Amino acid sequence: MPKNFNPHLQAAMLEVVENQLAGNNPPETRKTYERLIQEGHSEEDAKKLIGCVIAAEMFYIMKQEKPFDNARFVEALNRLPEIPE
Repeated sequence: MPKNFNPHLQAAMLEVVENQLAGNNPPETRKTYERLIQEGHSEEDAKKLIGCVIAAEMFYIMKQEKPFDNARFVEALNRLPEIPE
């Protein structure tokens, strides 16, 4: 496990993923989840990959002081399993 791994942050991101899947909001999260499963990823890994996109988007928003950009978020989901920077 990486030295800077934060289990609390991971749990929070996975909760956001679960909420997005349960509410089908945004619908691209569900589509991405299903695509990743079809590509052979486990349910847990698919959720973690989506969580990486959520975390990256949140970091971008805070660092750049920009509003949430759904198009940017969906683009990052579509690139999975490539992890955003």
